[in-house]
Amino acid sequence: MADSAANQSVSKCKRMKLSPDKDTAVGSIDRISNLPDSLLCHILCFLPTNEAIVTGILSSRWKPLWTLVPKIDLHDTSIRGHSVSPLRILYSVLAQHTTPILSNFTLSWHSPCDSSHFDKWIDTAISRNLQQLDLHIESKQLFELPHAVFHCKTLVSLECRSEIELDPPSFQLPSLKIMGLYEICYTSHYSFSSLCSASACPSLEDLKVLRDDNYIVTNFKINVPTLKRLHIEVVSCFNELPDFKLEIYAPVLEYFHFFGDLRSIIFLAKLANLVEARINVSADNDWIRVFRLYYGDRVFKLLKALSNAKFLSIFPGDKECIGFGSIYPSMFQNLVRLNFKVTRTNWHVLQSLLVVAPNLEVLVIDKDYYYKNQLCWMEPPDGPGCLSSHLTTFNFNGFEELEHEVEFIKYILMEARVLKRVTIKVSDLHSKESDLKKLSIFPRQSSTCLLTVELGIIEESSLV
Repeated sequence: MADSAANQSVSKCKRMKLSPDKDTAVGSIDRISNLPDSLLCHILCFLPTNEAIVTGILSSRWKPLWTLVPKIDLHDTSIRGHSVSPLRILYSVLAQHTTPILSNFTLSWHSPCDSSHFDKWIDTAISRNLQQLDLHIESKQLFELPHAVFHCKTLVSLECRSEIELDPPSFQLPSLKIMGLYEICYTSHYSFSSLCSASACPSLEDLKVLRDDNYIVTNFKINVPTLKRLHIEVVSCFNELPDFKLEIYAPVLEYFHFFGDLRSIIFLAKLANLVEARINVSADNDWIRVFRLYYGDRVFKLLKALSNAKFLSIFPGDKECIGFGSIYPSMFQNLVRLNFKVTRTNWHVLQSLLVVAPNLEVLVIDKDYYYKNQLCWMEPPDGPGCLSSHLTTFNFNGFEELEHEVEFIKYILMEARVLKRVTIKVSDLHSKESDLKKLSIFPRQSSTCLLTVELGIIEESSLV
């Protein structure tokens, strides 16, 4: 017993000499390496594959761990400059990776490559019960998405970017819930529609589409009864983006986001479950000159389709032709928050929304500075529901004391009976004390309303 105690004492003394203080002694213990493999692999999941491989230099314990991580995330730009080509590195990674289930395969590829290599990589990933596939290809050539992808029963998420061509066969992805299609090529007018259909993707819930005019398709259909979230961006690269029609059947849609050049968007079913909608509309000037009468009407038709939204963020555009159209007789009974960006040409759209939103609680106005000296506000007609009796919060971002801005704020203060807080944002060129003094003299319907003026402009991204 005495010898044992003496040995423990000597051992303790050695540790104390190596570590002069208690904190250093504790800090020198490698606690992470003592964690189980499953937990270490989970930690490595948060790293790109090339960085996970590098952790092998820590110790022999770490060296094989990356091969057990159920994820491959490779970017050829991050593995260039080595004596071995990115092509050989990728083949080596796939050969050494031994996990039978691959939850995620992410590949960003910008190097020249034969399409046969692309097919082999995808086929290898698919063979391991792949759940998430994310491809970003920019190698100055088109790669057709291998047909094996369209028959992967375990695939839950599919995202394709840039130089990928879609020519889907007859197929079904029964587990697919998330799909993103970003500036890719469709071989025919039916490729997109066949992919975004109930028969092909019976479980799809989240769809993101970024469309440009490099590959012209003029008719789109989205027929997905299970779809809950839809994000569409339309980007024009040329001066004359042709007209196109998008028909959407998504009766349980909860979230809708549209950004870009507005064309004909038709919802084939009432959006009874819609909670939030974000709209940022633009239009090419050349297209406007040709389709002038249609543009404003399409803005209002889109708004009507979104009348069940609870939260609405909208920039309806700044073209004169928005004046052609009307939101009536739609009512936005569920709308409680409205974020609106105003220009000299779209104040009447805001007026229309205020008239038909009797339960509005929060109103946030952001001003487009391109037309900062040309804003125009006309007071809506009197009548029931002209301004919400529920409005409690009003924010105006970009106040410059212009006559119509002042009239609008006076109107809100006079009409909103339960208003609790008004926040006016001004630029650093203004005196907030002076503006507060001027605004404070306006009569208020609500006796509990707190009016504040603040410096600084809210970022526009908060609106869309």
